[in-house]
Amino acid sequence: MYTILLVVYALLSWFPGGYDSAIGRFLRRICEPYLSLFDHLNLSLGPINFNIAFAIIVLQLAVQALTRIIVAIF
Repeated sequence: MYTILLVVYALLSWFPGGYDSAIGRFLRRICEPYLSLFDHLNLSLGPINFNIAFAIIVLQLAVQALTRIIVAIF
């Protein structure tokens, strides 16, 4: 679910004023604390910023690791 929120947050950058809408403000409060962990990496290639893509990959790897740990315990 959080991955979907991150994707929607990234897509809002395509719309002028997307982050200023009610949905944009909500997603900013939810997503920016996690995304701020990756700000120091500076994963930009020209005008394209890959921080959100990297954050999604890290999130998915963490979910897979936790799933394997939980399955191994039970």
